[in-house]
Amino acid sequence: MPYTYTDPSGLSRYGWTGALDQTFTEHYEAGLVPARISRVDRGLCTAITTSGPTRATFAAPHPPDPLLTPCTGDWAALRPGAEPHLVALLPRHSAIMRSSASRSSHGQVLAANVDTVVIALSLATPLDAAKLERLLALAWESGAQPVIVLTKADLADDPEAVHAEAEALAPGVDILVTSVATGHNIDVLAALIHGTTVLLGPSGAGKSTLGNTLLGEELLATGTVREQDGKGRHTTVRRELLPLPGGGVLIDTPGLRGISLHDAADGLEQVFAEIEELAAHCRFGDCAHDTEPGCAVQAAIQAGELPERRLRSYHKLQRENAWAASRTDARLREERVNQQKAITSHLRATYRFRDQQP
Repeated sequence: MPYTYTDPSGLSRYGWTGALDQTFTEHYEAGLVPARISRVDRGLCTAITTSGPTRATFAAPHPPDPLLTPCTGDWAALRPGAEPHLVALLPRHSAIMRSSASRSSHGQVLAANVDTVVIALSLATPLDAAKLERLLALAWESGAQPVIVLTKADLADDPEAVHAEAEALAPGVDILVTSVATGHNIDVLAALIHGTTVLLGPSGAGKSTLGNTLLGEELLATGTVREQDGKGRHTTVRRELLPLPGGGVLIDTPGLRGISLHDAADGLEQVFAEIEELAAHCRFGDCAHDTEPGCAVQAAIQAGELPERRLRSYHKLQRENAWAASRTDARLREERVNQQKAITSHLRATYRFRDQQP
C-alpha cells in the first residue's frame, strides 16, 4: 500500500513533510515524537511538538564537536513526559556555519534546515563589500538560497546606486531595496521567501524590525543605532524560530560582528564565480593570478573588466578558508591518534588481565 501522509498535528506549519515523517518511523516505534527546536539557551531548548512548545533537556552529553549540538531549526526525536528530553537529531538538509567565536578549529552552526537566507544590510551606512561577500559565502555554502535586502531606504540618498553596487558583487542573487517605515517592497520580500527563512546581517541593519514586519506583530526586540557610525547594539541575543502568517517560519539571529568562514570552499566559488570562470582560461592550471604569464584573471583586471579589489578579497577569503580547513584537519588527525592510543591502551590492559588469570 503506498505511503500517504496527513498532518493532524499541524507541524507542517513549521516545515514537517511527508519525507521527514517517513524517516521518523523507527522513532515513532520507540515512543518518540517529532519536534523542531525553536530556541536553545542555558543548556535547555524550546521545542515545538504536536502538543505545542515545550522546554526539553538533551538526553546525552553534548558532543565535543559544536557542529553536532542541537541548534535552532533542527528537527529532533523527543521523548515526552514530565521531563521531556531530546534523544536524537534528524539529518540536516542545510546548515549555516561559521568558525567558532572561540577561534578554535571547530565550527558553529547558526541555524539548521534553512531554505532562504535574507542578508540584511542598512542603506543608512556605506555598503561594506567585503562583509557582503563573507555573508554570501556563508549563505551559498549552507545550501540555502540567498536574498539581499537593503533596508532603511527612507534614510538613503541614492538607494539605487547601492543596489547597483550590490548587484555587481552578487550576480544572480535577488536584491531588494526596502523600507519598513514606508512599506516599500515588504510585500515583494514576503512573497519571495519560502520555507525556513533566516535573517543574517550586522547589528544595526534592522533585522529584527524587518522580522517584526514580516511576522505582523512585535515579537522580536529592537533597538536604536549610534548616529555617528550607524552601528547597533545586540538587541537579539539568541536565535529564535517563529511561524510566519503566510506560511513558513522565520529565524532571527544576533548581529554578526565577526564572520569567519568554516569549510566554505563551495560558497566562495559561488560568490566569486566570475573569477573561477576566468581562472579556467589561465595558461597554467595552478595559476595564482599574480605575475604568471597567460593569466586570464590579471588580463581581465588590466582590461578593466574585473576590479582589483575583488581579486584581493578572493585571495584573502581563500587563504582564511584554507587556514581554517588545515586547523580542522590537524584536530581530526589528533583525535584519531588519541582514539587509537585509547584502543591500544585498552587492549593492553585486557591482555594483562587475561595473562594474570590462573
